Amino acid sequence: MTETQPHLGRPEALRWLNARLRSRTGRTLMAIDGVDGSGKTAFADDLADLVRESGTKVIRISFDNFLNPREVRHARGRTSPEGFFDDTYNYQRFTDDVLEPLSGDGCGRYRPASYDLATETPLSPPWQVAPDQAVVIVDGMFLHRDTLRNLRGKKVWDLSVWLDVPFEVSVPRMAKRDGTPADPGHIANHRYVEGQKLYVERCDPASRADVVVDNTGERSVPE
Repeated sequence: MTETQPHLGRPEALRWLNARLRSRTGRTLMAIDGVDGSGKTAFADDLADLVRESGTKVIRISFDNFLNPREVRHARGRTSPEGFFDDTYNYQRFTDDVLEPLSGDGCGRYRPASYDLATETPLSPPWQVAPDQAVVIVDGMFLHRDTLRNLRGKKVWDLSVWLDVPFEVSVPRMAKRDGTPADPGHIANHRYVEGQKLYVERCDPASRADVVVDNTGERSVPE
């Protein structure tokens, strides 16, 4: 973590990011990372609204639309933290359909999803074409992991955020949204909480982000 890396509250972070995004030219890749229940979707949507107000085109992508099929996600067992960390997302499809085409020197021809969790069905939506001037805001887990770094070991994101929310706050938020147990230590949460702890321990996403945001007091509707 650099000495100049800001640690901000939610309102300050949104203003800080909006100012930097508005000053950029070309296509910009922006990541909103955090544990389940940290408020990624709501934060990304609020940032997108701010950027749009300046007249800049925004492309919103959810990493949760790039899941692996169920048989891959659960290949190590339905309770495996390692399986949750390593097997949840289809990084190759995400790279091919989003990161490469929407990078600053990419072709701009992208697809916003590859998998529908509700029906456990692969998707091949029509290709869309991004304008040369656009901010691409991606929300999701594990966005600072080594898999999403370029050949020189640098992160692929032009700007990135780590939403800093303890499990004692994030898991009860998930319980309100999904009806899951509110206790982080509950056996039903083992796969997910321990899998995310593996990510934090191995990748230290807070140190890789451009800004760390205290999002414990996010707006009341869970993501």
